[in-house]
Amino acid sequence: MSAAEQEIRNSASEAGPAALASAALPEEDRLAWLAMALTPGLGPKRILDAMRELDAPSQMLSLSLTDLEGLRFPSSSAQFIFDGKARKAAESEWASAVALGARLVTFVCADYPERLKEIYDPPPVLWVRGEARLLKRPSIAIVGTRHPSLYGSGMAEMLARDLAARRLMVVSGMARGIDSFAHKGALAARMPTLAVWGTGIDVVYPKENKKLAEEILALGGAIICELPMGTFPAPQNFPRRNRIISGISVAVLVVEASENSGTRVTARCAADQNRDLFAVPGNVTSKGSWTPNTLIKQGAKLVATWEDVWEELPSQVRLELEAFVPSESKSPVTASLLPDPVLRPEEAMVLEVLRSDESLQIDEILEILEAQLTSSEVFTALFELEMAGRIRQLPGKNYVRSL
Repeated sequence: MSAAEQEIRNSASEAGPAALASAALPEEDRLAWLAMALTPGLGPKRILDAMRELDAPSQMLSLSLTDLEGLRFPSSSAQFIFDGKARKAAESEWASAVALGARLVTFVCADYPERLKEIYDPPPVLWVRGEARLLKRPSIAIVGTRHPSLYGSGMAEMLARDLAARRLMVVSGMARGIDSFAHKGALAARMPTLAVWGTGIDVVYPKENKKLAEEILALGGAIICELPMGTFPAPQNFPRRNRIISGISVAVLVVEASENSGTRVTARCAADQNRDLFAVPGNVTSKGSWTPNTLIKQGAKLVATWEDVWEELPSQVRLELEAFVPSESKSPVTASLLPDPVLRPEEAMVLEVLRSDESLQIDEILEILEAQLTSSEVFTALFELEMAGRIRQLPGKNYVRSL
């Protein structure tokens, strides 16, 4: 933001929301970037190529129709800009973004992620809610199926938690399944996470993730997209969204995905963008293991714990991250499925019968431990284990170990 804009904001803040909204109109260059992004028929590559031919982006809004067509714009797109419709759409969009508390980060803004600039068709404008500076942090994308197994969801949450605790930003698409568990893992570590949407910044999808979106923003994370406000979740938006998820990241980690999963699009984007590719191996009889197992056969790095990712990160990235990690957190921490030695005997016995990849219903637990514990002892142990985060309760009184 320029000094002039900041001065206008400060003077308008005493005049109420309406004055502040009008004072928040962008400078001409940023308005021009937004106008191009909102012009029908123009894709990211065409916009970026055209902007490179101008002395300043703001020139775009005052070019003649002939000059616009000379930039290899379709005639309908050139007419849209020449008639002033692009500018009008940009001003309206900017006002709506300000009202929502969102920011518009253009390709030339300081907060625009450098890694994203490296891809073939980086978005000219990013709509951002939350902390925009996170876009430049070293990050890893964790992606997978919308229908994970208990094993897959547990691994996604555990790996996200452990990597986020070491300041590696977790990026995902906030879809159902693995994406959501990846964000939840980062939040469990009390670390910010970055969600890339395939809808407008004001359209939560899926709707049941509204609370998750609120938690991401409350904990200092960010939500970004390249689509205008109000854009609904059309199927074609999500494959395009995936190139941003991989492009903004140092590496991509695939947890679970079937043969025809959209996760394969993200993995392919990662390969095209020269990003490191990681995968969590799965049961060969499970359809959700097809993509990660195939990727491992093709050269993706196998991941079982956070160390497997950490050891493969570029030296420069590791040094940057280690500078932010408290010294007491640098000792290796590995997941263990063995009972904690400080557990009470009853809790250890209950934990011993539970598994991380298959749930047990309360009646099954009581039956297994019938000769050793009373029902009240089992109930108490389950309660204490759940409070300690050692187990999770699923719908229908089903229990599973936490990874």
